[in-house]
Amino acid sequence: MGILGNAAGSANRLLHRGLWALMLLLSVAIYGSHAPLLTLCKVDGAIPFSSTSVVVLVELTKLALSLLFLLPGAREPLPAALSWRHAAPFALSALLYAANNNLVVHMQLFMDPSTFQVLSNLKIVSTALLYSLLLRRRLGARRWLALLLLLAAGVTYSCGGLQGHGDPRGMRLHVTPVGLLLLSVYCLISGLSAVYTEAILKSQALPLSLQNIFLYFFGVLLNLMGSVWSGMEGGFLEGFSPWVLLVVLSQALNGLIMSVVMKHSSNITRLFVISCSILVNALLSVALFNLQLTLLFFVAVACIGLAVHLYYGVT
Repeated sequence: MGILGNAAGSANRLLHRGLWALMLLLSVAIYGSHAPLLTLCKVDGAIPFSSTSVVVLVELTKLALSLLFLLPGAREPLPAALSWRHAAPFALSALLYAANNNLVVHMQLFMDPSTFQVLSNLKIVSTALLYSLLLRRRLGARRWLALLLLLAAGVTYSCGGLQGHGDPRGMRLHVTPVGLLLLSVYCLISGLSAVYTEAILKSQALPLSLQNIFLYFFGVLLNLMGSVWSGMEGGFLEGFSPWVLLVVLSQALNGLIMSVVMKHSSNITRLFVISCSILVNALLSVALFNLQLTLLFFVAVACIGLAVHLYYGVT
């Protein structure tokens, strides 16, 4: 019996690790395919749909899937006593996420997209700092070096990891002082929203699906209020295509995966997933848009590989 029990335990652990790896690989693929999918959505070089509509539909899809996972017969039983105190903390999470989504749009007025792509990598540092300070998770010098390598990989790739035929090799960044201020706020809110959400998910002894319902209910509510406040030109689904629906479904699925990562792992794992998505983004861009890989791409890949080794492989 003991031998059979040990064998069953080993098989379960192996299955769990396999499912975990598969989930992380799927998230890498979704992150990496997001920008190419948005490019495929364009009509005459412009995005034909409202980004607000997409965000609302993503939140609605995540809410619907979370409700589906919590149907009677689900694996995780509901607690006997629920109160508004369980749901209230997620309102701040949803508010922080909504504020950051809107901040990204307004930042484009004070810097060009290439500058934003490069400088937004600084949220790796802000997230790691807040993770260490607020959750009191000590990161040693080796792990900080690994995270700085992730930052270097993101900046290097953004500065010219891909190149189109006939594109100039140089890259000039443009950002105003107001843009730098908004970028600082963006990095702070990005890190704070992720770390705060991780803290709530881990502090409550509730099923993850129920916690997701709380979070995405407030997300739908706030984003609907934002769309009404800003006023939406055209119809809610104007400009939608099968590619846009794929964006909605993939982003909803990735949001659910990230909630699992934050509940059972950490935001540091999330940062590694996002950085590794560079590989998928590059390969899809080469295959779909005939772009070329440059030396900077391979430098970025080397930085990511070394970062993974330093953070997870060295004891």
